[in-house]
Amino acid sequence: MSTIADNPRGKAAPRRRKAASSSRPVAGGMLWIVAVGVLLAGIVAVNVLVLQLNMQLDGLSRDRAELMADNARLRSQLSSASANTRIETQATTRLGLQPADPATTTYVRLAPAAK
Repeated sequence: MSTIADNPRGKAAPRRRKAASSSRPVAGGMLWIVAVGVLLAGIVAVNVLVLQLNMQLDGLSRDRAELMADNARLRSQLSSASANTRIETQATTRLGLQPADPATTTYVRLAPAAK
């Protein structure tokens, strides 16, 4: 028999196409999944760093508040230590000094310096 007899319509038999390479779309999808995963991991890492910096900032703020309280306490101690009544009491009790009598106090006036 001839080839025409094998195909009654006179057309060539359709050729089967190769199945499209299915590995390429899968590879592209995997690439996107990996890229998104890397980006999400980066976001998580940045958030962890920000959290650590916030914790350090909170600690430093607490330290600052403590130092400001200590400074206020020391200023108060310095103020009470330099009060005139306290100094006068210390001079009379510890050193045995007596306040000067204003009636017997003599002032010396110096002449202005020559230019």
